[in-house]
Amino acid sequence: MKRIEAHIKTSFGEVTIEADTPQEILNMLESIPENFVEKMSDFVTNKLVPSGAQLKGIVEPTTEGPVIVTRENLTHYEAVGLVLYASDDRKNTAAQIQKLLESSGIKSMVPARLNEMTKRGQVFKPDPSKPEFKLTIQGEKWVEDDVLTKIRGKMS
Repeated sequence: MKRIEAHIKTSFGEVTIEADTPQEILNMLESIPENFVEKMSDFVTNKLVPSGAQLKGIVEPTTEGPVIVTRENLTHYEAVGLVLYASDDRKNTAAQIQKLLESSGIKSMVPARLNEMTKRGQVFKPDPSKPEFKLTIQGEKWVEDDVLTKIRGKMS
């Protein structure tokens, strides 16, 4: 008996399901978790696509850390978000963010911005005893969906 294939196009590529009968394909599709496509998309974006390619022309890595190179006008919140987004593990200290923004030509009261971004749910302190701030999932989505989209829209 021939095998049956179903090819499903998604935002991150194509998923192929193979089985011996149409009913087996339906059973497989029913067993897929509800948010499978979102999880796969996030995985592909975060693990397989180098974030450097995503940020090319916007943020450049340096020995000090990520420096903003785009000429677009950014709010101080957007600048802080971009630096955190491009930092290792999406976290950094207020002092280091301040230094990186100064290297980017941006003057900002980083501790005040981080405090306000904490209230908005965009950043948090993973360990209250350490001075590091980290982007929340909501903060990452904000940078990806709003900040980077805005910058790319103006760059094209």
